[in-house]
Parts: sequence; structure tokens; C-alpha cells
Amino acid sequence: WGLENCLMPGEEHVQRIVPNGLMDLTFYLGDKPGLLNHQQESLENAVLAGHCNGPYDLKVTGNMRLFSVSFRPLGASMFFNLPMSELYGCIVPLRFLIKNQAEQLESELYEAIGFQEQVQLVERFLTSLLEKKDNDFGQRRLQESISLINCNKGLVEVEKLAAKACWSRKQFERNFQELVGTSPKQFMRVVRFQNTLCFRGKNNHLSLTELAYECGFFDQSHMIADFRYLSGKTPGQYFAECEPVSDYFD
Repeated sequence: WGLENCLMPGEEHVQRIVPNGLMDLTFYLGDKPGLLNHQQESLENAVLAGHCNGPYDLKVTGNMRLFSVSFRPLGASMFFNLPMSELYGCIVPLRFLIKNQAEQLESELYEAIGFQEQVQLVERFLTSLLEKKDNDFGQRRLQESISLINCNKGLVEVEKLAAKACWSRKQFERNFQELVGTSPKQFMRVVRFQNTLCFRGKNNHLSLTELAYECGFFDQSHMIADFRYLSGKTPGQYFAECEPVSDYFD
């Protein structure tokens, strides 16, 4: 996906970023946003973002132009030769992972005419990385686990997922962290949170108590705890300040 945002001189916008269960490869082709309340001080032009370990804010000023790829839960592990768990909570410059190709791709994207040409450039780049990777049987086994998690909106026992993948719980957790980039328990917590955002967007007439029960929380206090942890806000605060839109569910 791409974005070109032209703010009036002196204007700024602060965007709250919350965990969404996905990893992103982003190229900043104009003014870069500032990072607020994040362990990292600044962004480079091309970055691979691992799973968020909490909320943070982006401060947008000037003319921000970007192109970004959102990977499915197992997607990034198909292209990059490192355990995805090493990227947890991190925003890593692409040049640290693929130096020469990263610099060339940045230049080509900057010069590209239109979004479709950018898509073609990035697809060619990712295809070249994919051809260097072995076909990993573990990824196919975990895809079934991801499907079960999605179908159950994050409400499934780890033991059941491990049994379906024909691994012990420890084997399952180790492989899940290596290929997805976060623990199964944390991933399912984020999926349930994202499902709650999606459900709220389609059913904004529900009270918070009704929303909690509809989305599988034991009670409203448990939903509040998850929202505080993942968004830094209570559900009431979040829905008052942010659109209830999920990046994970349609």
C-alpha cells in the first residue's frame, strides 16, 4: 500500500500505532515521521518493522510519501534469513539485512512513476529473495495453526495448536516464535484485540460490556486490561480518539 500526505505548512498529525499481528516493510520516500514514546530515536528511509511490543506514536509533518508491504503472519520469514523473533519490538533498517539491494531499491522507488510501477519493483525484489529460500515444511505446518487462530478470533488453546501441528508445546512455541516473530500467546492476544476493533467498527451500538462478551473476554475488566496493554488507552478512550478499524481483519 502507498500513502502520500501533504499537510499545510506548520500542520502536524500524530498517529497511534498499535500491535496488529503483522510485520511491515516500509520505504519513506519523502519527509519521515518522528517517533514518539518509542525506544528507537528515528527512522531510516527503508525499514522492516517486527511485531510491536506495545503502542507508540508517529508524528507526521511536511510531505510524507511512503510505500509499504504488510506481510501475512508467516510472510516475512519466507524472505529474510534470520529468526523473526529477533525483530520483536524493533524497527530495523533494511540495509542491515540486505545492504546493496536495499540502496538500489530505495533509489528505484523514489524515481518510480506511480504506484503500479512501485508494486512491480518491490515484487521483483521480493521474488529475488524468495528464490534464495528453501521450501520450509515448518511454515506449512504453522499455516494451519494461523488459520485456526484466525477462525477462532484468537480464542484457541496452545496445546490444541501444537497437537494439530504434530509438535510438543515447547517445539510449537519455539517454531512459532522463530517463523512468526512473537509467542503464540502474545499473537493470539493481538488477534483478539484486532477482532474487537473490527467487531466494534461493524457494531458501534453495543455497550463496552456487550462488546467484551461478544469478542470472547471473560468480562469488561479483562478487555480493559488488554486495551491498556496493547493501545495504551482504555476501550472508551480508544474509541473516542481513534477509528475502530482493524489492520488484521476486514
